Amino acid sequence: MPADATVALETPGVARTTAPPVVVTRRGRVPHLLRLALRYLVLTVLAFIVIFPIYITVVNSLLVPDQIAARPPKFFPTDPQWGSYRQAWTQGNMSRYLLNSAIVTAAITVGQVVTAILAGYAFAFLQFPLKRTLFVVFLATLMVPFEVTIIVNLTTIVDLGWYDTYQGLVVPFLATGFGAFLMRQTFLQVPRDLQDAAALDGFGHWRFMTRVAVPLARPAVAALAVFGFLGAFNQYLWPLIVTKDDRLRTVQIGLKQLRSVAIDQVNVTFAGVIIAAAPLFLLLLLFQKQLVRGLTAGAVKG
Repeated sequence: MPADATVALETPGVARTTAPPVVVTRRGRVPHLLRLALRYLVLTVLAFIVIFPIYITVVNSLLVPDQIAARPPKFFPTDPQWGSYRQAWTQGNMSRYLLNSAIVTAAITVGQVVTAILAGYAFAFLQFPLKRTLFVVFLATLMVPFEVTIIVNLTTIVDLGWYDTYQGLVVPFLATGFGAFLMRQTFLQVPRDLQDAAALDGFGHWRFMTRVAVPLARPAVAALAVFGFLGAFNQYLWPLIVTKDDRLRTVQIGLKQLRSVAIDQVNVTFAGVIIAAAPLFLLLLLFQKQLVRGLTAGAVKG
């Protein structure tokens, strides 16, 4: 009998109650280990490709300009220049730009979450004329590039007297078709029995939405908030054309101006990049689980 063979013995008259144990032979273990090693190798290479530019940016922010331009390049700062961060924060006015970005991003994120919840609930639970047609119109907005509507939006903002104001930075982005689609797909997974039970308890649509549907859809809400935050925080073109006062401009424009001011101090520009990216790294680190769960919500039922 071969050494790696497995023989199953059964007692006559006694029924088997459990499945036989799965035995992994030495011959089948080697390909499994090779596949596992290959998988980890690919993940390591991909992680290195993603992390290496970030690491180089951090290193360059701690070097002097002559060391940044030196060849071969330095991959570790022996004498870190932490003053570049202080210079970017004060002389580069990054504190004001970050404050503006925080105000605009918070307002846009809250607005997108609220409007998406209301629209998604209406498309999932309410019955009204042209419901499917309106939902298709919502989805069609995802196919229209922002550059196509930028002139119309700018004209509207100027006519309303909102040029060079926070309203002009925020209002055009308070609603999103993607958010309505995501929340609608999430609400469709809420069992109808819960709605019937809530109706028996005297819950109307508003109480059912706030006390039952939205708490069950928290992963999708968190994912939508993360996407809204990233999109609003990374805006460059719209804040550039709708503002002219530096006191209202956001951090992305501040980085461009910092590069223009500190031409001979590249390390200060790199420090400004790290300061601007820090909120994004913190957000993704805290909400990565909610982001993944929100993306997978609604993937089965449509």
